[in-house]
Amino acid sequence: MVSIVFADQLTKWLAVISLKGEESFPFWEGVFHFTYVENTGSAFGMLKDHRWVFMSVSTVVIVAALLIFFIYYKKLTPLMRWAISFLVAGGIGNMIDRVFLGYVVDFLDFTLIDFAVFNVADSFVCIGAGLFVLWYVLDAVNEYKQKKTASLAKAEIGDVKEINDEENINIGNSADEAT
Repeated sequence: MVSIVFADQLTKWLAVISLKGEESFPFWEGVFHFTYVENTGSAFGMLKDHRWVFMSVSTVVIVAALLIFFIYYKKLTPLMRWAISFLVAGGIGNMIDRVFLGYVVDFLDFTLIDFAVFNVADSFVCIGAGLFVLWYVLDAVNEYKQKKTASLAKAEIGDVKEINDEENINIGNSADEAT
């Protein structure tokens, strides 16, 4: 988590000293640019000028995620640990900006699809959310497979019981015929 927050803060500092007050710098013309933006909203510029509301919600979510992470660490799958780590680190990276600057520094500009300007922390929040969704889907598939396996095992036990019952009947009939 610490390395992600560090990378986020380092890239934002580089954006401030290199891009602030400058024109958008095309890394790949028409596809990807470096563009300095001071984002007063939440992720991707939503909820503009509602800093305290978003900071309060973000704080609660970060604290809750950290509690889950540390309390249930041994029970969490590695995928869930990564998901929570990325979500928390991204949240902390942007929270640092909000607390100390009053805005979040964004600078990654995917111009090909006219997407919102974002930063490293936003990227890790999205990756963490994607990993969480992946974990949820894999967990649901695993649960379905376990139920199906249990159902098949139960059906096989029932088939074996029916076969044993039929054999007992046939044995009983053979014994009756012999006498």
